[in-house]
Amino acid sequence: MKEFTFRILAGANIATIIVMLLIGFSDRINPTAHPLIANLGLLFPAFLVANLAFLAFWLMFRVKWALIPVAGLLIGFQPIRIYTPFNRNAATPEGSIKVMSYNVFYFSTWDDTAQPSEILSYIKRQNPDILCMQEFGSTGRKREIADSTLSAFYPHHDSADSPERGDEICIYSRFPIVGKEKIAYKSKGNNSAAFRVVTAKGDTTIVVVNHFETTGLSLDDRSKFHAMIKGDIRNREAEQESRRLWHKLGEASAIRAPQADAVAEYVERHKGQSIILVGDFNDSPISYVRRRLASVLNDCYVASANGPGISYHYNAFYVRIDNIMCSDHWTPYRCHVDNSIKASDHYPIICWLKRG
Repeated sequence: MKEFTFRILAGANIATIIVMLLIGFSDRINPTAHPLIANLGLLFPAFLVANLAFLAFWLMFRVKWALIPVAGLLIGFQPIRIYTPFNRNAATPEGSIKVMSYNVFYFSTWDDTAQPSEILSYIKRQNPDILCMQEFGSTGRKREIADSTLSAFYPHHDSADSPERGDEICIYSRFPIVGKEKIAYKSKGNNSAAFRVVTAKGDTTIVVVNHFETTGLSLDDRSKFHAMIKGDIRNREAEQESRRLWHKLGEASAIRAPQADAVAEYVERHKGQSIILVGDFNDSPISYVRRRLASVLNDCYVASANGPGISYHYNAFYVRIDNIMCSDHWTPYRCHVDNSIKASDHYPIICWLKRG
């Protein structure tokens, strides 16, 4: 019976590895053709953890069979590294510039404008050279304070609205901004824009700021998802709700894919020029959107960060959806997601870049 049990567990381990690999390489599939497959990447960490649990089990009870999960880790090295990279933390070289991307959630947790904004205070402490924000479009007194505070530290700034003014992306820079170009794609509330920034004498860098299509889940949807994770919704109701939410996520993925294609094509048209790309992708690391853009630029997080880097942290959706990428003109250092500030539904992502 003991040997039979081990063989059953070995079969389960192999099955886990197969599913992990299928999910890990699902980012090759275009969501416009297969929207229900597009969000499988959200499940990747569950199968990775399961395989690691099998590894621990075999090391305790049957060392030779630990080769099974080890083989899975080796075969799945590429998606594992994308999801949770490990790198040496090299020192930041002199002359590097500090880039931050931050979805500030319309400063919605800043309730009393008589008190300092936690987000604005944080930005002043971090002091990035180039600051890019999504969901910046607050109004009234909040907007006045944000503009005046940031303008005191950044002599150059610009912004771009979505077609129906659903979202505003912006850039604040210590370097001159000498041009702006919207990147056209279909969306009502989201957008992308390219800003030309003079990062050095005679050297212009295109900074592409993105906020791709949102997940399509309402606050009520996210609350129900959180309730399912906690086990507060059970049986048939939970099954029906999960199917409904999965369909909504798939529909949003099918919209994001051509948006990412449009931005990637823009980058390809400007091949050979210095480019930094940042933003809220609203998609997991194992996704068509991230892979499409990483095919034309270097993913700074994968190249220089450590761990999964969870950047979205509301309603049980814990995933890295914020990104910084760059052309070969730059070398990334110490990219990381800073979870020390919880004033938005996102954490900021920060990276130092050194011009080659």
